[in-house]
Amino acid sequence: MPIQPMTNVLTIDVEDYFQVSALAPYIPRNQWAQRECRVERNVDRILLMLDANQTKATFFTLGWIAKRYPHLVRRLVDNGHELASHGYGHQRVSDLTEATFSADIERAKKLLEDISGQEVRGYRAPSFSIGKGNLWAFDCLERAGYRYSSSIYPIRHDHYGMPDAPRFAHRVRAGLLELPVTTARFFDRNWPASGGGYFRLLPYALSRWLLQKVNQRDRQPAIFYFHPWEIDAGQPRIAGISAKTRFRHYVNLQYTEGRLQRLIADFKWGRMDQVFLDGPLAESVAKQ
Repeated sequence: MPIQPMTNVLTIDVEDYFQVSALAPYIPRNQWAQRECRVERNVDRILLMLDANQTKATFFTLGWIAKRYPHLVRRLVDNGHELASHGYGHQRVSDLTEATFSADIERAKKLLEDISGQEVRGYRAPSFSIGKGNLWAFDCLERAGYRYSSSIYPIRHDHYGMPDAPRFAHRVRAGLLELPVTTARFFDRNWPASGGGYFRLLPYALSRWLLQKVNQRDRQPAIFYFHPWEIDAGQPRIAGISAKTRFRHYVNLQYTEGRLQRLIADFKWGRMDQVFLDGPLAESVAKQ
C-alpha cells in the first residue's frame, strides 16, 4: 500500500497591508480607518484558490478586521475553514503589559465567536512576538480559554524569534499547546521554511525542498503561513519608508499567488485544529 502524504497545516494571518508591524512607524494607528482596505478582495481570491484545490486552512483573523467585515468572517466559517484569533489591534505582545494583552485577546476571542457562532481555539501573536521576555502571555491565553498558540518562531531575526525554543508542537501550559511555524535544521541552526517574506524571496523549488525535508526527515507536519496582502501587487505604496522595509514588504509580490498555487498543489494541507487537536497527532501531543 502506498504511503499517504503527510497532512501539513496552511495558515493565513488576516490583516491588511497598512497593519504590518514593520510599517507601524510610518502609518499611525489612528489613520487605519482612512486607509483603503483591500483585505476582503484578497481573502476572496485566497478562498477561490483553496476551493479549487479542495483545501481547508486556518485563518488567524484580526478583531479589527472582523468588526468591519463580519460577513468575511462568516464566509470563512461557511467554507469550512478554521477561524482563529490574531488579537484585536495587531499590537506586538512585547509592547503590551500583561493586563492590556489579556484585554486584547479576550476582546478578539469574544468578537470572533459572536460573529461566527463557533468556538475560537487558536491564537497567533502579531509578528511572532512571544519570547523569553514575555512567557506570561501563555498564562493569559490559557485563562482566556485558548487551546493552542502559534506565536513562537524558533529562528534568529531582528524583529522576532526564539532560536532555542522547540521546533515542533509542545505543551507550554497544562491546557495550552504551542505550535511553532516550521523551520528546517541544518548546520546546527534553524532556518526559516514556513512562509512570509522568505517564501517570496527564495526560489519556490527551495521552499518546497525545505518543507519536504521536514516531512521526510523529521516526520513532522509543516506549519506554513502567509498574509492576504502578499498576493496583492497593486496595493498602495507607502512613501518615506526605509529601503530595508521597502524590500521586505514589496519583494516579489507579483509572483506570490502563483507560488502559493503550486505549493497548495504540491502538498496535502489541513486546518490547525484538525491536525493537532482532533487528528491522529492529538493523542501523542496530549501525552507531553
